[in-house]
Amino acid sequence: MTTSPAQRVPVLMYHRIGAAHNDWERKYCVSPEAFAAHMDTLARAGWKAVSIDAFFAWLDGGASLPEGAFLLTFDDGFRGVHDHAGPVLRRLGWPATVFLVSALVGERDAWCEKHNPDGHTYPLMDRAQILALRAQGFAFHSHTRDHADLPTLDDAALQAQLAGARDDLEALLGAPVDYLAYPYGRYDERVLHQARQAGYRAAFSVQPGFNRPEVDRFRLRRLDVFGTDTPAMLRRKITLGSNDGRLTAALRYNAGRVLARLGIRH
Repeated sequence: MTTSPAQRVPVLMYHRIGAAHNDWERKYCVSPEAFAAHMDTLARAGWKAVSIDAFFAWLDGGASLPEGAFLLTFDDGFRGVHDHAGPVLRRLGWPATVFLVSALVGERDAWCEKHNPDGHTYPLMDRAQILALRAQGFAFHSHTRDHADLPTLDDAALQAQLAGARDDLEALLGAPVDYLAYPYGRYDERVLHQARQAGYRAAFSVQPGFNRPEVDRFRLRRLDVFGTDTPAMLRRKITLGSNDGRLTAALRYNAGRVLARLGIRH
């Protein structure tokens, strides 16, 4: 990894850090051991997590970031982020951003009960755990009030989810809440408009790819990290800006670049 200025910055998206108990959970649950291996592999390869403030300062042209910078995010606010991810990131000196479900702080992920085949739910961080991580350098922003599927809501309910969550979290944190992550990655033009009206400065999707300064601030891209991703797969994902971390995907990508340089294929 060189030290030249970054031209594009990836954003990683994790969910729960802990033990998975079935195949459905295994997709979005990364074990503590795997998370530590992920972060250590990225660090050895020259990657470094940056704060969300530094990320937006770079996007807005107010500061540069070195090549290898990335933004680390966690959706939902599971307690495992405090218990397992926090110590790893403290050791590395890396910040992270967590998108909280404001009405369920200190409760459980009730929205998963109907999706998880076993009906399991898991604890979410309480205020004390949130404040402890904030003192470590974490930032906290909005994942709506109760993890609603935003495009399905009427205007009043949508406003309650967006503006209401922002009010809840600003009262909890005593600090501005400027950024949103769309639950399930779902949004439409009405959601985008209401997010702006609610006072958010930007919002994160689940569309893969890199972010460059010209990116739509309400369609920021993120890379999904799965419980089945090995450290090598994650390194390929963050290098290619893809959700496909298989070796075959990397080989296809590199072959395409060679052909393009030779003028054989664009």
